[in-house]
Amino acid sequence: QVQLAESGGGLVQAGGSLRLSCAAAGRTLSRYVMGWFRQAPGKEREFVASINWSGGSAYYADSVKGRFTISRDNAKNTQYLQMNSLKPEDTAVYYCAAGLIWPMTDRTVNSWGQGTQVTVSS
Repeated sequence: QVQLAESGGGLVQAGGSLRLSCAAAGRTLSRYVMGWFRQAPGKEREFVASINWSGGSAYYADSVKGRFTISRDNAKNTQYLQMNSLKPEDTAVYYCAAGLIWPMTDRTVNSWGQGTQVTVSS
């Protein structure tokens, strides 16, 4: 399995931006469909965005569409989540995910990162 490590979380004011990174080790990233999920306190983990092997296709949860952009750099074994116009309701632990099936759902994830906290203050 591929090992995933997120970075880039933190505290930001509403309307601000953050970029999350997810570095992969142990396997070549290009083998995997990649994605991001998040879990807010007291809530179930939810899908945020996913991107296919080449980066040519991506899809988003309705709640982040138009504000978040997922991308990947297979040469660097890294995927990214650019988050703009952040809202307090985006506050959550964000998890990097890798799987072998497109499109990605939580049932098709093979590997999870440890998560990185994103906090958006109002």
